[in-house]
Amino acid sequence: MSHIIHTEKMVAGGDCLAHINGKNVFVPFALPDEELEVEITKSFRDYDTAKITRILKSSPHRVEPFCPLYGTCGGCNLQHIDSEYQVELRKSILRECFEREGIQCPEIEIISGSDKNYRSRIQLTNGSFNKKASNELVNLENCPIATEEINTYLKNTAQNERANGRVHLFGDQRISSDSKVIIAEERERVSREIKVQGASSKRKEKLRLQANRHFAGTTLNQNNRCEINLLGKKIAFDVQGFFQSNLEVLEKTIEAVTRNMGGRNVLDMYSGCGTFSVFLADLFDKVCMVEHNRDAIVFAEENLRGKNHESFGLSGENWIKFSSEKYIENNGEFESVVIDPPRSGMEKEVCKWLCRSKIPQIRSVSCNPSTHARDASFLVKAGYHLSKLYLLDFYPHTAHIESLACFEYTD
Repeated sequence: MSHIIHTEKMVAGGDCLAHINGKNVFVPFALPDEELEVEITKSFRDYDTAKITRILKSSPHRVEPFCPLYGTCGGCNLQHIDSEYQVELRKSILRECFEREGIQCPEIEIISGSDKNYRSRIQLTNGSFNKKASNELVNLENCPIATEEINTYLKNTAQNERANGRVHLFGDQRISSDSKVIIAEERERVSREIKVQGASSKRKEKLRLQANRHFAGTTLNQNNRCEINLLGKKIAFDVQGFFQSNLEVLEKTIEAVTRNMGGRNVLDMYSGCGTFSVFLADLFDKVCMVEHNRDAIVFAEENLRGKNHESFGLSGENWIKFSSEKYIENNGEFESVVIDPPRSGMEKEVCKWLCRSKIPQIRSVSCNPSTHARDASFLVKAGYHLSKLYLLDFYPHTAHIESLACFEYTD
């Protein structure tokens, strides 16, 4: 059954909101202020999802996608929108998240770069991309958002010559080695579950956690090692671990994070391989890094070699419980914090500790506007002033939003 709808706004994830008989309907590949004929694809108690069957009134910002695989490949979901308007939509979603938490936003500044050939990292399955919302594969020889180095590999490596299984590719002109593409094959992950006859579910979970003593994340392997030149610094990381995919925007983000910073003591919470710390070490007498992924800390130690620093292979919560007091006693109070948590946001204990810390400067980076706004609301209530808010436009042609919030303690 078809319905005629009028789209209202774009929401997190890139779908547009409309209503049918008062019920929320979310429509992919739509734009705000369009009149569409749609069919319901899934129905839930509080909302429905729908697909476009006909465009009756098109937005002036609707454009022809530049990739022939758009809509089939599981990557981009905003190529049907002109680039400038995409940025405005991502910006409005970010602003709405903060305003929903009762935060008065400053004018959101944009940090962006090229909107094509920007992505340094891709993942292939048996040499192909995955189709949208499917385990089926789509073959390709070119990806318009991937770097020229990755596209050279795709063009020159036949489908049957590419590695089987899940493969991580990192390709960029900034790679230090002669080869500008690093290929890391993902090892099969085997569950190390202990089975104990008659044990309770709680006991089984405890034993399972005991068996898996290593932190989730990268597997240290020299073949997966990548070293890049970033703003004159060499930074090494594991291609299978986390590292930003848009190096042009990353360089601009580093400059924004470290601007007007300096002093004796800085904390880099959720530091990863030490990307920010490498630059903070030039501005502060000592850098403290906290990162639960101990494999990432190995690379952080390499990247900070020769700089005055201390690293902790702990979760933020455990560092606060067991190490923070002693560290501050030995080194003095922190003057600044850079914090870049996972999508789930700051751990509760980390957020509470920051709120009562009264550290003068906090630079908060996030890959989830909802949890970023939630955590920001606690800081504002604790006396921090949100002086700047940036949209970090790492991923053009997608609905993915990253942001940087700058806080100063004002009490």
